[in-house]
Amino acid sequence: MNLPVQTEGLTKRYGGRAAVRDLDLSVRAGEVYGFLGPNGAGKTTTLRMLLGLVRPTAGTVRLFGRPPAAGRLAGVGALIEGPAFYPYLSGRENLRVLARYAGTPAERVPLVLDLVDLADRAGDRYAGYSLGMKQRLGVAAALLKDPRLLILDEPTNGLDPAGTADMRRLIRRLGAAGCTVLLSSHLLGEVEQVCDRVGVVSQGRLIAEGSVAELRGAAGLRMLAEPLDDAAEHARALVGAERVRVADGALELAVDPDRAAWLNTELVRAGVAVRELRPRERDLEQVFFDLIGKETTDVR
Repeated sequence: MNLPVQTEGLTKRYGGRAAVRDLDLSVRAGEVYGFLGPNGAGKTTTLRMLLGLVRPTAGTVRLFGRPPAAGRLAGVGALIEGPAFYPYLSGRENLRVLARYAGTPAERVPLVLDLVDLADRAGDRYAGYSLGMKQRLGVAAALLKDPRLLILDEPTNGLDPAGTADMRRLIRRLGAAGCTVLLSSHLLGEVEQVCDRVGVVSQGRLIAEGSVAELRGAAGLRMLAEPLDDAAEHARALVGAERVRVADGALELAVDPDRAAWLNTELVRAGVAVRELRPRERDLEQVFFDLIGKETTDVR
């Protein structure tokens, strides 16, 4: 079965600088895939290569098993950077113009306006739209051809909290309806809330990939105990030295949280006063900065 997106060794160089390096990316049908990285990591360049707007220096791109060709992307809709429309036309009129240009039935216009919650403002001029409404109209335009794959580049950029929440709900609805979504973002919360899988990119390289749960790693325990040194010594004897770490005045234990009651009993029996013992799970922000920091160190 052909994947919606697959790249192998994808590379783009500008002079002596590599914007994207040896990128192997795969997006499965029906998932919302988060392409996560800091600004300047090569995300937009990658998306432009996927759409045939930028020619790779090396490597291959396939969308549904075929190389992309700008202007002839069957089954693909995209919103790259900011949307551009005629300011003096209404949202509905702008979409009708695009539909005629794309050879799309006019009946799609009210459907996509309803999908992005703009039906009640469709008759208003684009110039009077808020930034969030403009972004949603851009998504509506990308949906005109009823794509199987939707590529969104930083769709919540510049939006206020209400607009960001609206966009997240829209992306979740599209994913639930079976549309494959490739979402580029530098916002951890956005990716964590809407994506099935995440690829982390730094300095043009894919440095990690998996579900949010997989990237966070195995759960463990966090313990506050006195005296701390004695608690650490006894914990190491109980679960192994490699599973115990002292951080910020507490113990972090790489053990199954189901062992908390047993561990508490053994430590109290050894004379340790356990003040707090709770499950510990790294959040995506910690994982992200750990990965980015390691990548920067490795490059140096």
